[in-house]
Amino acid sequence: MTYLLDTHTLIWAITEPDKLSDTVKSLIENPSERMVVSAITFWEISLKYRLGKLQMDQISPEELIDVCKRIDLEILPIDPWLCATYHQLKANYHSDPFDRMLIWLAISQKMTILSKDGMMKMYESEGLQIIW
Repeated sequence: MTYLLDTHTLIWAITEPDKLSDTVKSLIENPSERMVVSAITFWEISLKYRLGKLQMDQISPEELIDVCKRIDLEILPIDPWLCATYHQLKANYHSDPFDRMLIWLAISQKMTILSKDGMMKMYESEGLQIIW
């Protein structure tokens, strides 16, 4: 199975792993599971960091890429097909375009998203699989 890390899940996995649920922590630590991070996540982190909405004392947004590679998280580029089909996500519970794109990525690629975001559960009716 392929698991997509939500933005906060990635940050916590690297900087504050105690914030992760036991289930998510064991999935991330299991080398037989495929863990992926979208380039969308790096974009969101960089934007929020620049706006002062995200503080990361231990690491810069640029360093996250190498950290992900070191801990065997696969990085997915932004796919033009994903962008072109984004309109197919009809439900509109989130106004955050980063969350919506990650939701659409997980649904369209049949990935399970690892997220504590309770609003994402509303997208289960659209086919989203979510674990926390």
